[in-house]
Amino acid sequence: MAKIEHVEIWMNDLKPKVRRSDAIQSFVSQETPFVRITDSDGAQGVGYSYTIGQGGPAVMSLLKETLVPQLIGREAEEIGRIWRDLLFSTHATSVGVITSLALAAIDTALWDLRCKRADLPLWRMLGGAKDSVPMYTTEGGWLHIPTEDLVADALDAQAKGFAGSKIKIGRPHLSEDRERLAAVRNAVGPAYEIMVDANQSLTGAEAARRARVLEEQGIAWFEEPLPADDLLEHARLAASTSVPIAVGESMYSLSQFKDYLAAGAADIVQVDVARIGGITPWMKVAHLAEAFNVPVCPHFLMELHVSLVCAIPNAPWLEYIPQLDSLTTEPMRMEQGRAYASDAPGLGIAWDFQAIDACRIEGLSHSFGKGAT
Repeated sequence: MAKIEHVEIWMNDLKPKVRRSDAIQSFVSQETPFVRITDSDGAQGVGYSYTIGQGGPAVMSLLKETLVPQLIGREAEEIGRIWRDLLFSTHATSVGVITSLALAAIDTALWDLRCKRADLPLWRMLGGAKDSVPMYTTEGGWLHIPTEDLVADALDAQAKGFAGSKIKIGRPHLSEDRERLAAVRNAVGPAYEIMVDANQSLTGAEAARRARVLEEQGIAWFEEPLPADDLLEHARLAASTSVPIAVGESMYSLSQFKDYLAAGAADIVQVDVARIGGITPWMKVAHLAEAFNVPVCPHFLMELHVSLVCAIPNAPWLEYIPQLDSLTTEPMRMEQGRAYASDAPGLGIAWDFQAIDACRIEGLSHSFGKGAT
């Protein structure tokens, strides 16, 4: 084994190529904290996480002041021990999104390093259940987009081989959501999947009311209908409708997923590798969901999640929202609506470090350990 000798952290800020809006917010920016770990043999691993425009400096402060200094001299292969030690060193701020995002940047870097040392791609290292997965697209389904453009995007995705599209809902009146969904369904036909996402915007009564409309349209799942911490109302809703309830992007611990699954409040688990704290806890959630015979359909981060969903048997979908095009030398491989996990050792992301270095946020780069300045 080799000890961690040097760690670099920095942050980039990426602007989405298209406007992204839902029922409660707009995705105006993607702050992207990075961690690069070098071990005593000179091997390196790079990890990252993200925000949607708020909180990035807080994540960087936690990395700089608390978490990263604890890495120097640790055995890089002891990923589980490191993750748990770091979590408990910040116990007063856990469970929470800032801690999870900081842990994720470190954890993904350690897994990248492990896979590179073993000369294996991440999806094979973690199980190798399959080498590709169907995609559905969210990029043309944002809440502000006119109905005719929703239809055009869904038809375009269908022609390209995508198997589904996600439409954001939560318009002021039920009739608006019904009209938009009906137009897309009439255009794409009954065999093309339509998912919907309310982004935690509804009350229990309104979610139940809109679920009846979703049943009429054969909707594949109803995503985040209610505030993510309202377990009881999610369980009630799941028991009252035939539309599968999808939750998880706004959960930050294994225990939260356990509670939802045990209560029958999650028909689809959407665990996000950054928001859960990295690959180490993500795999635990995925295996827990498998034990409940529940599929895993992760939120966002397609360039990283493609390897994770290909590692496990209970992941039928990958969400298409391109994120890293400006920071990579080649995109995620896609053919006829399927995403393919990379065979390159590590996370499988072809970083363009020249582009990354050119758009680092000034004042948010730090170096630790041997050779630090």
